[in-house]
Amino acid sequence: MALNNQKSIKMEKSLAGPLFMLSAAVLFTIMTLLVKSMPGEYTVWHLGFIRFSGGLTVLLLVFGRKKNLYKGHNIPLLITRGCTGSLAFLFVVTALRILPISTAMVIFYSFPVFAALFAFIIYKESITIFQFGCMVMVFCGVAILFDFSLTGSIFGQTMAVVSGAFAGLTITLITNLRQHNGPATIYLYLCTMGSIATIPVFIMNPILPATPVEWFMIAGIILTSCAAQLLMNQGFYYCKGWEGGVYMSSETIFTLIAGIVLLNDPVSWRLWIGSSLILCSGFLLNWYKNR
Repeated sequence: MALNNQKSIKMEKSLAGPLFMLSAAVLFTIMTLLVKSMPGEYTVWHLGFIRFSGGLTVLLLVFGRKKNLYKGHNIPLLITRGCTGSLAFLFVVTALRILPISTAMVIFYSFPVFAALFAFIIYKESITIFQFGCMVMVFCGVAILFDFSLTGSIFGQTMAVVSGAFAGLTITLITNLRQHNGPATIYLYLCTMGSIATIPVFIMNPILPATPVEWFMIAGIILTSCAAQLLMNQGFYYCKGWEGGVYMSSETIFTLIAGIVLLNDPVSWRLWIGSSLILCSGFLLNWYKNR
């Protein structure tokens, strides 16, 4: 009986990481669609300030009433993670504004490889040929989904690469921080550092929503980003940084499905082949880990 219980607990833990990551990917997809639909006068800095300051407010109101969320373990590392996460967001939004979305997204979703590299450099984590093959499969799947071609300016491509590198470093740090900090504390430091970075530009050129629809979209960005980030942070309690990155790549599939359902985009062979590669890599990675 005890052995069966242990197997059940082990199975639940093996599924928890992918489930948290997939749930976060769905919410990040909704946030991305809302960000893309915002009027053109909202710059990268405005969108960053909305996300970070709004998230900070929600966290303090919901989780900060009974305890001090800033009282975490390894404060310097929490601050560092907040800075790297903020930079990753600002750089990827900049890349999306400059490059075709296909080019920017494929380059950005190389971040699981950066996560594996930083995990090896910082924490001496090893990675097998099989696991690296799963990451390559994800990259190929994303490239097929978006009909990848290296186009656009060198500056935009550089922004996409830098955003992927910072994202890889960020999720590597989250994996370590999650062992001693709750998901709300980790996200609070991201929102705090992001708010500090974006508020000067926002103050110099403030923008207030002009219509109820804009207010609704801003509320949606704040709430979906909060929920997605908390789920992702919790997911890193059960899996490594680059593993979580592989599961999070399913966001590309959800984005294309949203385009088909909401924008009547055509269903092509790229969706089936690219999605199959991404999903198979996740299943294979989870199977290999459980084995």
